[in-house]
Amino acid sequence: MNLTTLIADYGYWAVFIGCFLEGETVLLLAGFAAHRGMLQFEQVAAVAFVASTLGDQMFFWLGRRHGDALLRRFPRLGQQIARVQTLLDRHHVTLILSIRFLYGLRVAGPIVIGALRVAPLRFAWLNLIGAAIWAVLITTLGYQF
Repeated sequence: MNLTTLIADYGYWAVFIGCFLEGETVLLLAGFAAHRGMLQFEQVAAVAFVASTLGDQMFFWLGRRHGDALLRRFPRLGQQIARVQTLLDRHHVTLILSIRFLYGLRVAGPIVIGALRVAPLRFAWLNLIGAAIWAVLITTLGYQF
């Protein structure tokens, strides 16, 4: 079974699960499915926004609550922490808004940001804005194919 079949068979649930965990490929295909009339553009973007926001919030809280243990268990996160810390120190607003667009940081980014003790309310607001931009942009790119 491939992603196209999953989207055709499970529709918005496939979009939700895909965007909750990672997202770009699923969302591009869902945008294409909307273009073909299989799904509705607005609903795809809305589901992607909600799923992406919830996923990143979960990963943020996971990092905030269990950051040290996660870094010990998954050393690759530790390698990324210096990269994220440098970016966070210089451009925290831009980083949080764009973390979902940076290759390799879609899941690890919110975990590391949480572990670095960014204020939860600041992260939540910037995450909402970033998720809205991401959902509309990636859905639109898929729709244009």
